[in-house]
Amino acid sequence: MSFSAVIDAPPGRLAITTDANNLLAIDYVDKRTALQQPGDDLARSVVEQLQCYFDDPGYAFHLPLKMAGTPHQMKVWQHLQRIKPGKTVTYGELALRIDSGARAVGNSCRRNPLPIIVPCHRVVSAHGIGGYGGHVSGKVLDRKSWLLRHEQVTI
Repeated sequence: MSFSAVIDAPPGRLAITTDANNLLAIDYVDKRTALQQPGDDLARSVVEQLQCYFDDPGYAFHLPLKMAGTPHQMKVWQHLQRIKPGKTVTYGELALRIDSGARAVGNSCRRNPLPIIVPCHRVVSAHGIGGYGGHVSGKVLDRKSWLLRHEQVTI
């Protein structure tokens, strides 16, 4: 697969995909995926802004995003971008805001193509951390835990 950049980051190795004008995807990849310097100005800006976030969890991203999804997914992703660093909302609370169901919100979070930038990690269960990327335990959930601790959220 061709990426615009691959970087090591505290929650895991990240592969960044851009087109000429927009950030398209951020994927967690394993250590076998080779590191790659940013291939263009936008990828360089994404890497720099991610580093700013890792240095300061209150950092606000300013990137052109292009996300493709269902109308429901797009609505969830738009609402995710309104959750401030250090704050959380439950799946049920977000579902009420958009007249949906908690499970549908969780499924849309799982399909978020821009984790960290579109902060699905800030959506939690009413009784704990919830899932991340479709997982409820293991290394993937450790990433969500790291992101929340980084933003000084305790669950």
